Amino acid sequence: MNEKRVTFASKVGVIAAAAGSAVGLGNIWRFPSQTADGGGAIFILVYLGCILFFGIPLIISEFIVGRSSQANTAGAFHELAPGAPWKWVGRLGVLTGFIIMGFYMVVCGWTLDYLVQSLTGSLHKVNDFSANFTSLLNNPLRQIFWMILFTLLTAFFILSGVKKGIEQSSKIMMPMLFLILIILAVRAILLEGASSGLSFLFMPSLEHVKPTVFLDAMGQAFFSLSLGMGCMITYGSYFNNRINLTKTAMQVAVLDTMVAILAGVIIFPAAFALTANPGTIVDELVAGGPGLLFITLPGLFNQMPVSMLWAAMFFCLLALAALTSTISLMEVVTLYLHEEYRLSRKMSTFIVTAGVIVLGVISSISAPFFNLLDISSAKFMLPIGGFFISLFVGWYLDKKMVYAQLTNQGTLKTAVGFLKTYIFLLRYIVPPAILAIFVYGLTG
Repeated sequence: MNEKRVTFASKVGVIAAAAGSAVGLGNIWRFPSQTADGGGAIFILVYLGCILFFGIPLIISEFIVGRSSQANTAGAFHELAPGAPWKWVGRLGVLTGFIIMGFYMVVCGWTLDYLVQSLTGSLHKVNDFSANFTSLLNNPLRQIFWMILFTLLTAFFILSGVKKGIEQSSKIMMPMLFLILIILAVRAILLEGASSGLSFLFMPSLEHVKPTVFLDAMGQAFFSLSLGMGCMITYGSYFNNRINLTKTAMQVAVLDTMVAILAGVIIFPAAFALTANPGTIVDELVAGGPGLLFITLPGLFNQMPVSMLWAAMFFCLLALAALTSTISLMEVVTLYLHEEYRLSRKMSTFIVTAGVIVLGVISSISAPFFNLLDISSAKFMLPIGGFFISLFVGWYLDKKMVYAQLTNQGTLKTAVGFLKTYIFLLRYIVPPAILAIFVYGLTG
């Protein structure tokens, strides 16, 4: 165990960094589309239940593994289970983070491209937003440029270290992100006709409920919280012994959910108020993905007064959300190289950055490769990682160690009933739920 390990300097930094890791583009494009497809408020209620019973226990589990081991994601399992095959769970988490960056950085680059288009006014002059996005996708050099720029920006914060880089950037970027979210949400609500979008979002509608709403909500909760990729384990290793893991996990879940719901408050009212095709707007929302962010919404923003301002704020929001996620992903892989292979932080960051750029270049050139990285990580690697983490903490770890982490060595009053409920969820509820997501992902 590393006794001299660097830790986050403040509780605010802990929450900002961990919440920043969880918040990403999935909150802004996947949550609204899942909500549209799942009956509005009905989906949101089911989603909140999934966060409570599946998401928070898994966040706590990753925090426990990280803080009790004081090691990188792979080293954590080796530290807690020396000589056992559990180390492969940690290595899978590191590989998953690397694979995700290989295609996610390309998408992050798109946010920078559109931010510049918004700031320069060129987006305001676009007539065919579908063709505008297609021109970006058909221009590999343009995608590669923005992907490399975003990767280097991420590497800058990693090179700056845990306190000056990760923690300080999170303490600045997360308040900025929420400020932009609130401003855009207020603007969307004030649009004429916004009430229809708010009603669709917050009023239960059996008409749009799917039989798979529970699995969809559970999958969204799992992926939204950045579980199974080592981010929370890595950040947990930077927690000091005064951090309340349960309280922090709840705060992270609340902030992540707030971002998702505020994104819905922006997108639904704007979509219903500004669309020229009311009959198809729900289908466009359900489709979600890049089309929603880079085709549908820019077209809607263009109909608003001072459209350059609102579009620029929105794509700045996307870039911030993406950056807080990529910082945590790059830290997972960088810390692994730094500690397991005794490389300097600078050299580790350089190797990871170079590897991500190589994958990003291939993803920019080849759509099938992009989709392969996306599908393999989302449908296979993340659920498998989360499944084994829940088994590791629920069944393998000494319960005295788990209780010591939850109570900060007995200094916090944590009911024994909470510990029993937590262990019960990890043993009997979370693993079957993740298996259901895994099977549904393969067959859906």
